[in-house]
Amino acid sequence: MFTSSKGAGPENNGTKLRIGVVQARFNDDITNALWAACHTELLSLKVQEKNIRHVTVPGALEIASALQGMAESDEFDALIALGCIIRGETYHFELVANESGAGVTRVALDYQIPIANAVLTTEDHPQAVARQTDKGSDAAKVAVEMALLLAKL
Repeated sequence: MFTSSKGAGPENNGTKLRIGVVQARFNDDITNALWAACHTELLSLKVQEKNIRHVTVPGALEIASALQGMAESDEFDALIALGCIIRGETYHFELVANESGAGVTRVALDYQIPIANAVLTTEDHPQAVARQTDKGSDAAKVAVEMALLLAKL
C-alpha cells in the first residue's frame, strides 16, 4: 500500500507541513512505540521537528477532543491519532473502539483536515505489539500524503 520513504519524491516531501499528533497514554507501552515509529517516519518524510506538535491524553475516548482543539487552531495541515484498545471481557471494548473511531472521523470531516487514525483495536497485547511499529509509521505516511493531496484539491 505504501512505498518506502527512502528515495521518496517531492510528492512525499513534508518540509512545509505542520503536523499535530495526539497520543493516548492508556496501554502506554504500545502507544509510546506507535509514537516513536510515527515520529521517526515524519522526520524521514522531511517534516521539520519544530512543525510537529505532540500531545498526550488519558485514553482513546479523549483523542477526538484534543484533535478538535488542534483542528480549531487552524495551525496544522494534518493530524494523527495514536492509541491502543485491547479487547477485554466486557462490552466496553466495542464502546471505546466505536466511539473513538467515530470521534476521529467526525473531527476530520467537520474541520476538513486529514487525520491518520492509528488507534489500534486488537484482541490481545501480542497483536498490538505486532502492529505498533508498522501502524505508527503508516500514520505518518498517511498524514503527509493526505495533507499534500488536500492542498492540491
